[in-house]
Amino acid sequence: MRSGLHALRIGRVLLRYRLHTLAEGTPAGRWLWLLRPFVPRASREVADLPRGARVRLALQELGPIFVKFGQVLSTRRDLVPPDIADELVLLQDQVAPFDGELARAIVERELGRPVTEAYSRFDTVPLASASVAQVHAALLPATGDAPAREVVVKVLRPGIDARIDADIRLLANIAAFVERTHPNADRIRPREVVDEVASTLAAELDLQREGANASVLRRHWEGSTDLYVPAPVWSHSTERILTLERVSGIPSDDLAAIEAAGLDRKLLAAKAVRVFYTQVFRDNFFHADAHAGNIWVDDDPSRRANPRFIALDFGIVGQLSGDDQYYLAENFMAIFNKDYRRIAELHVQAGWMPSDLRLDELEAAVRGVCEPYFTRPLAEFSLGEVLFKLIRTAQRYQLTLQPQLILLQKTLLNVEGVSRHLDPSIDIWAVARPVLERILAERYSPQRLGAEFRRRLPELATRAPEMPGLLHAWLTQQVEGRHQLGMRSKELAELVGVMRAMQRRTVAAILGVGLLVVAAVLYGLDAGGPRLWSVPVTAWIAGVGGLWAIIAARPR
Repeated sequence: MRSGLHALRIGRVLLRYRLHTLAEGTPAGRWLWLLRPFVPRASREVADLPRGARVRLALQELGPIFVKFGQVLSTRRDLVPPDIADELVLLQDQVAPFDGELARAIVERELGRPVTEAYSRFDTVPLASASVAQVHAALLPATGDAPAREVVVKVLRPGIDARIDADIRLLANIAAFVERTHPNADRIRPREVVDEVASTLAAELDLQREGANASVLRRHWEGSTDLYVPAPVWSHSTERILTLERVSGIPSDDLAAIEAAGLDRKLLAAKAVRVFYTQVFRDNFFHADAHAGNIWVDDDPSRRANPRFIALDFGIVGQLSGDDQYYLAENFMAIFNKDYRRIAELHVQAGWMPSDLRLDELEAAVRGVCEPYFTRPLAEFSLGEVLFKLIRTAQRYQLTLQPQLILLQKTLLNVEGVSRHLDPSIDIWAVARPVLERILAERYSPQRLGAEFRRRLPELATRAPEMPGLLHAWLTQQVEGRHQLGMRSKELAELVGVMRAMQRRTVAAILGVGLLVVAAVLYGLDAGGPRLWSVPVTAWIAGVGGLWAIIAARPR
């Protein structure tokens, strides 16, 4: 009942913002059409807005979880039209804070001790409030030689788990309905979108995981003059609260404050690009929510000559498989060298494209995407845009990509946006290329390969005694003709599932028709026994059973 009312509210909001056209030609569109007389007409200001802006406003009205849904969806530009994706990037969590005393009670419950014992000071007025959690300032007491420390405490909203579960279930039901009825469901992939949202929200609900992300990122950049990561305080953190070192800085989009602090914007812009490529290709662990609100500039006067960034909010991080990391780096180098044939070959070698694809066709498509960018001034060259258009083009050739590659492309666009905001004349190509060349030279140097071999040597030594026996067993099977071939296929498994479902529906349909015939015979022969509204109860039972079986057999 509650889900039905929630779905009705969503339908009313969609109509109010004239978004019913997104569902035209589907059963959902017909249901929305029936609701139109009961929904006030959209104002002229709303009606004149572009589609993307109306989607953004509708999500904001639906509440914080749908705002988070839109934020996650903005990272999947392979799934949504560009005009909507551009607007979804503008979504911000504008949520009223919950009671600070309730936050104090949550902290006490999680830590198992009074707040006055865990902290010297805990401010009940939050510093910031978002859809999933809010942040409070606090002071850790001095211990031994360690002085008192300013910290921030991130507290999950009470009841957020149940609310997210309910919304995700509703979104999953809507996605299943869209998948069955929408003519372009295979392109929209609604279930994949909801799964992505559910996965991201699950990660954000585990603050201990966010603390671990911060700890790993801090370890990679310990002592760096380019990036600072606040330290988590594990003794005051659980899955529902996270205590972090408090930092101060200037948001990277506040150019006036950066100028007033006397910081070199051109130097900062180049550092932003170098930090990103180093995170991806040296550490294989990158901050994947790198918008200006999460990237600050250190305002310490002692660092004026060599400013650094401060990273915040570590709920979303990205990693690539070793193969994807290698092929992506080689793709970037091929783009720098305008080697379109190499880009086409790498896409096939990486398994992103079908192996039977004609390379000359893919090469021509890649050339059509990349060549226009090389005619622009270098300051306007965007590797993020090139990568995005390559992905869009490759989708016509049955491209199969991991979501993390799409996440990386979105982060790359964010980082380039931060860099260009700081320095509109930056040549991102010139900054990124030497970083990539140096990292690739170090990563695949003989010394690195030798170190990797030495690291795996104990494993090889452990397995070596088993090799003669395994080889003898395999040769024996070949000689005696007992070799067995095992094959697993996701498509075959799905086909088996579909056939079993069809068998069940066929049986249900036959059973339903049979029961309806039995009901008609019992009614026609005026069977004895108890009656309900002058009809034998046995006929009622057979008829209801037949209807239930036929409904169960309906196509989905």
